[in-house]
Order: sequence, then C-alpha cells, then structure tokens
Amino acid sequence: MVTTQPWSVLGGSPYRADCPTRQILDRIGDRWTVLIVGALWDGSARFSELRRRIEGVSQKMLTQTLRGLERDGLVHRTVYPEVPIRVEYKLTEAGRTLREPLRALEEWSITHLGGVSASQETYDHANQNTP
Repeated sequence: MVTTQPWSVLGGSPYRADCPTRQILDRIGDRWTVLIVGALWDGSARFSELRRRIEGVSQKMLTQTLRGLERDGLVHRTVYPEVPIRVEYKLTEAGRTLREPLRALEEWSITHLGGVSASQETYDHANQNTP
C-alpha cells in the first residue's frame, strides 16, 4: 500500500514540521542566502569576491550557505583547472527566479528602516526595567 504524503497532494505546507517545503523556506529565508543571491544578481563571482561584497559573513558561513544553495540547485559552482584553481559561483535558472522576491524584501527593509528603528527604540525604552 502506497501512502501519499499530505504535502504531495496539497502542493506542500511549510507550516507542517515534516514537510520538505519547510527546508526550502528555511534556505531562502536565511539572511546569508538573501545576500548571496543579491551579490550574484548580475552574474558570477569568486568566493573571495563574495566575501568582500557581503560584509560580516564568515568564511565558514559563506561556505556552508553556498554548499546548501548548490545542493538545492539554486547556485552553480564551476571549477576552472588553472593554477591556482579558480572557482566561480552563479545563480542557476531556479536561483534567478529568487532575485525578484528577495529584492523586494531588500527594498522593503530599506524603505521601512526608519519606522522599524523607531519602534525598536520605543519598545526598548518602555521595557528597560522589565526583568
């Protein structure tokens, strides 16, 4: 007897802990993914270029995120047999479809920065003495 998972019939539900769409949402919602996709917006880049473009990302996090994106089919890694070896990363066709939604999030954060900062200040001030 073959049992069908509910997400296969319904197209997935990231609200269910056992649904594979949750893993995809976790990947694309990760801050480093958002920044890597943005950094690869215009084409390919080497690892060192990505590190320079994305301030604050550690070598370990950049490596882990790129590997995850490659595994998920969102980033393509090309190794050129040169001395020294050159490795470049670029968005796949699927990865390029993320550009617009993630760009919208980036623009939203820029547009609403002032309001969010003001809310944080107000909240922090009101809860200063709360244990």
